[in-house]
Amino acid sequence: MTDEHGAGDPAQPDQTTPGAVGSEPAAEAAAAAHDAEAAADRAAREHDRTERLAQRLYTQWANLREERQAQLTPALPPIAPASGARKVEVPFGVDLIASWGWRLLVIGAAGWFLLRILGFFEVIVVPVAIAMLITALVVPVVAGLARLGLPRGIAALLAVVGVILVIGLLLFYAGHQVAAGASDLADQTVKGLDEIRRWLKSGPLHASDSQINTWIDRLQNEVTKAGGTSPVSRVTEVGGVAADAFAGLFIVLFSTYFFLAEGERIWSWVVRLTPRGARARVDSSGRVAWISLTQFVRATVIVAAVDAIGIMVVAAILRVPFVAAIGVLVFLGAFVPLIGATIAGTVAVLVALVDQGLVTALFMLGGVILVQQLEAHGLQPFLLGRWVSVHPLAVIIAIAAGVLVAGIPGALVAVPLAAAINAVGLHLAGEDPQPGPLSDEEERQ
Repeated sequence: MTDEHGAGDPAQPDQTTPGAVGSEPAAEAAAAAHDAEAAADRAAREHDRTERLAQRLYTQWANLREERQAQLTPALPPIAPASGARKVEVPFGVDLIASWGWRLLVIGAAGWFLLRILGFFEVIVVPVAIAMLITALVVPVVAGLARLGLPRGIAALLAVVGVILVIGLLLFYAGHQVAAGASDLADQTVKGLDEIRRWLKSGPLHASDSQINTWIDRLQNEVTKAGGTSPVSRVTEVGGVAADAFAGLFIVLFSTYFFLAEGERIWSWVVRLTPRGARARVDSSGRVAWISLTQFVRATVIVAAVDAIGIMVVAAILRVPFVAAIGVLVFLGAFVPLIGATIAGTVAVLVALVDQGLVTALFMLGGVILVQQLEAHGLQPFLLGRWVSVHPLAVIIAIAAGVLVAGIPGALVAVPLAAAINAVGLHLAGEDPQPGPLSDEEERQ
């Protein structure tokens, strides 16, 4: 039997040649060399990346260190020029005063220029200011008529007509009373002058008739010099004043009507003239000024009415003539705070002196002082202190400045202008809330 694996066959030689056996180690060496080269390349790239990161971190740290040192190191003083010139250090106080000084000079020059412009247009500015005061007084009436359903234009027209009728009736009644008693007052004046002449002759002066006549002639000459113009020039001046008064009345009436009818539209147009970024502050400041003005006018009307009624009552008790005329004069004079009603009360004292003598004049003077004190220390501080925060010293200074700048019209508008400026200053300083348009409740107040 033969072996199943062919053991009976002759042995077969190995088919692998000696060249094939020698090539396998070379391939393995080449693969190993390639892997080593790749690993070295990766290690080089990682080393480069690490160096770049380290360099970036070092640069950032160096920059941060330089900035920190720059913040901690004080600034070096400037080096003097090589020529040897020495810079003069200005003291801080002098520098501060100089900075404020030129700014105040610019503000003063702008204010002076503005006053010059307003003075040139005085015939227009004063009536417009009076119209604003009247508007502030009667705007609640227009608001009430508008709430009843009337168009605002018709309501404004009715309010203007009502103001004209009230003022006209007051002036007509006072003028009629003065005209009716003018002759009696003239007779009393003549008697009073005769009494003064007799007192000069029989009193401590013991003046003679020639001396008295000389004094009277000098007084007449001074009055004539004060006039100093011919009758034709005086007529021309009176005509010019009458024309200005008529034009001013025309401007007052029309300005009042349009302020009442279209005041909101007019103010919106004024606000749009300002830069866009400042419109909100301009609008709020204007509304604050208007609220202050309306409160001042209402308080002044109440004070003026109390003054007029009180002095009229005293004059009626003492049987002083021209009671209504005195009341109207005191009412109008009270619109100039502190001094207006006092001057008007002095007229009442003079009328009492001429008509009924010294004793009645003294009683009239006492009555005027009593009314003035009650108003000055009771009613006026309560109303003006509650509605308008203006110090009495500021009131006096404002009136004096108004008289110097524009005479009687300046005294009339000085205090409300000061109150409005004070309110706007407090508003811009942030001491009051942002105002909005007047609500219906504020209009009714």
